[in-house]
Amino acid sequence: MHFTVSGRTVEIFSSAMGKAPLVILNTIQGEGAKIFDKCLESGCKNLTLAAISGLNWNRDLSPWETPEIRNNRHGFGGADEYISELTTSILPEICGELPEKPEYTAIAGYSLAGLFALYATYKTDVFSRVASVSGSLWFPGFTGFAQSHDFAKTPDCIYLSLGDTEAKTRDKNLAPVQKNTEFLADFYKSRGIPTIFELNPGNHFKDEILRISKGIKMVL
Repeated sequence: MHFTVSGRTVEIFSSAMGKAPLVILNTIQGEGAKIFDKCLESGCKNLTLAAISGLNWNRDLSPWETPEIRNNRHGFGGADEYISELTTSILPEICGELPEKPEYTAIAGYSLAGLFALYATYKTDVFSRVASVSGSLWFPGFTGFAQSHDFAKTPDCIYLSLGDTEAKTRDKNLAPVQKNTEFLADFYKSRGIPTIFELNPGNHFKDEILRISKGIKMVL
């Protein structure tokens, strides 16, 4: 099933047997089906996945303005606006297409979408589980934000992952990603939140579909 709302493309994939968890995945178009299939292969038997694409990736998924890392064509800092759109327009449309109310709603994402998954959980109480897969937790100021703000609703669990060579970069903006991710994993654990941190083989661009499906499985 797919439809458009607020200019975004939403694709819904389901193996639900009665009441099932709903996972919101911000992604690029065409990845949703591959990720859902990989989730099924990994043993996720009762799941609804809503893959949202058509995003302005840098703007919609980043929490505040910061100097562009690679170019100046697209600015950062539109996550609050997108969170409002997601919770007031997109999610009600998704839930309206489901036969039953979700057992709970989780959020997952890769790269900047992984950063967004964590940030959104501070801003809305909709999401009870979070998978930030190779999340852009290098993002300037995010670890400070995470320490100084409370989640809107404490998550039942958090999954964080990285490729084991992601921090081995000459880009000084990206280099802190592993240090920051490990710091946040320890911080969330210290707050009593069940938190998993996992290193996967390879760089940021290796096995994206597999990594996302693994993250989803871990939080379900």
